[in-house]
Amino acid sequence: MHFNNPIRKAVLAGYLTASRPYRAWVNARRAKTGSAPLIVLFYHRIADDRASSWTHSNRLFRKQITWLQLHCEMISLEEVQRRMRNGFNERIAACITFDDGYAENCDQAIPLLIRENIPCTYFVSTQHVMEGKQFPHDLKQNAVGRPNTIDQLRWMATSGIEIGAHTRTHADLGTISDEVKLYDEVVVAGEDLQKAIRTPIRHFAFPYGMPTNLNARAFQMAFEYGYEGVCSAFGAYNFPGDDPFHVRRIHVDDMLRLKNFCTIDPRHLRRRINFEYQLPGQDSPKPASVVNS
Repeated sequence: MHFNNPIRKAVLAGYLTASRPYRAWVNARRAKTGSAPLIVLFYHRIADDRASSWTHSNRLFRKQITWLQLHCEMISLEEVQRRMRNGFNERIAACITFDDGYAENCDQAIPLLIRENIPCTYFVSTQHVMEGKQFPHDLKQNAVGRPNTIDQLRWMATSGIEIGAHTRTHADLGTISDEVKLYDEVVVAGEDLQKAIRTPIRHFAFPYGMPTNLNARAFQMAFEYGYEGVCSAFGAYNFPGDDPFHVRRIHVDDMLRLKNFCTIDPRHLRRRINFEYQLPGQDSPKPASVVNS
């Protein structure tokens, strides 16, 4: 949701300024120990029509990317996982991802990332990009938003943008217990997308991505199928040594919130909840500690 409350903005600005020395101290300590956080951001739609609360303007997106380039190391999702697995990262790093698959992103946002050579993983819902169906959250709010075409996805893939799976129908997997339906949304949809764009699909992202939208069985299916990792979306940092199969992501809809998260807010280092899942071959469930934002 957009962060437009002026009082909340003023409070956050004051907090950011007051906590800056402490943040610098904490970040310096983490750099020395190789425990600097790995921040994965996600966007939905970049356009200038303000059609929905999940639409960023092109100006804001450019401003955020410029700030990130100056203050963070820009890395790929694969590199985030590698550093989580290896247990070492000495500088705050950021990764860009997108969810759903909106055609408007190809007007300015994706070309900007390509020009700047910034890695990006772009998660799309198969049915919507293959059939041109509007997304359910757009229909619910009578919002404008065109799905990407297969040709656009092929162009992105050949230009260095990684395409990822985001279910077939943008389903809430936390509500699905039927094995056949779940397998279609997680595995078959990814296979169909891979055939359509003729590019390997290596990562999967849960729609909505909050704790109630995750599904332990979906984690298992994704692992068994061969996805290299899955992404949630409820506001958490990743750290070296964390479970690399589950990547936590942060949504920022305001420049101030971006700066707050990406200079490491100590409040969000302390507040955590758990989502547990167990992959084949594990002796016990894997705790997925995430920041409760």
